[in-house]
Amino acid sequence: MSVPCRSCGSEALQPILSLGPTPLANALLGADRLHAPEPRYPLDLVFCPACSLVQITETVPPEVLFAEYPYFSSFSDTMVRSARELAERLARERGLGPRSLVLEIASNDGYLLQHYRPLGVPVLGIEPAANLARAAEGRGVPTRCAFFGRALAEGLAAEGLRADVLHANNVLAHVADLNGVVEGIAVALKDDGLAAIEVPYVRDLIERCEFDTIYHEHLCYFSLTALAALFARHALAVADVERIPLHGGSLRLFVARAGAEPSVRVKEMLVAEAAAGMLALSYYRDFAGRVEALRRQLVGLLRRLKAEGNRLAAYGASAKGSTLLNVFGIGADVLDFVVDRSTVKQGRYTPGTHLPILPPEALLERRPEYVLLLTWNFAEEILAQQAAYRAQGGRFIIPVPEPRLV
Repeated sequence: MSVPCRSCGSEALQPILSLGPTPLANALLGADRLHAPEPRYPLDLVFCPACSLVQITETVPPEVLFAEYPYFSSFSDTMVRSARELAERLARERGLGPRSLVLEIASNDGYLLQHYRPLGVPVLGIEPAANLARAAEGRGVPTRCAFFGRALAEGLAAEGLRADVLHANNVLAHVADLNGVVEGIAVALKDDGLAAIEVPYVRDLIERCEFDTIYHEHLCYFSLTALAALFARHALAVADVERIPLHGGSLRLFVARAGAEPSVRVKEMLVAEAAAGMLALSYYRDFAGRVEALRRQLVGLLRRLKAEGNRLAAYGASAKGSTLLNVFGIGADVLDFVVDRSTVKQGRYTPGTHLPILPPEALLERRPEYVLLLTWNFAEEILAQQAAYRAQGGRFIIPVPEPRLV
């Protein structure tokens, strides 16, 4: 049976890449689970010629993925800084004050909404992961533990809680009911409200060979063309768009009611996507071959360094790191351990590869000669944090878009 497109419902989806069955990228293990079977799910990427949406075919129930979630946004200085700058900018540009409301979908641990509180702007987070919702409440961010959709939005509207500004950062890619969430955004916004939405950009993924962005939580990989069609279906329009460097390259969209005049940037990007061929399968056709070439390069480099007697570790027990390690077959025969700044992940083990997760201080204590930087999307931040390790001769390997030593 064919799988319909998550946006437009077309069943004429065309294959781009198959990464095989992989474990859930954020399913970190305790020591007591190392010998238990790990569920693996197909990871197949496809293209919809009807609406240009790139997506995976498998849908893992959201309750399995998000009931308890190990990714805390506040552990990234880059994420927190970007969130603060955006909050301050929108509060200024939109004239937000004590009578306003800022709503965030998938508000994580309050890393973004916390920045509105010193400005006197009321906020409300919607976060399905109970552990993250508790963390947000702990930093003074009112949070409802729930999945967002039309029904929840209607409930909020009935309470008089419609948003002047609605944030949705890195959430649209994660939702199975894509149309239901966008419909909910339309309900939750005030008539003159604005939605600020960030998504990883599929053009960066393809052109920079960022295949490790593909995992079961990321159901969709967006172009502006695909997003414009999705929002138009629900009487919304992309008023403006920006390209930002987060997560290897993202789009920041500003979405308003239908009828809003698109900016010059919106018009130019839509033309550029068509000119680049992104509306046809041919644009994506050689992606699988480039991923295989990267696998040969990176695995060859790591095995050569290991054969020369070097000790190797990795930085970042991340979802993208899980994809890279499992798809490329890089495990304990090459890497000794992984370090991560998140105390929530320390003491656990990586899915599939079962590498122990240690604090970053382990790099100075154990002194591996090389560290594979799995969270390469935060390379600048991490390299700065690890100045002491680098000063004693340690080197990082950045794997994407091609392996390089720093």
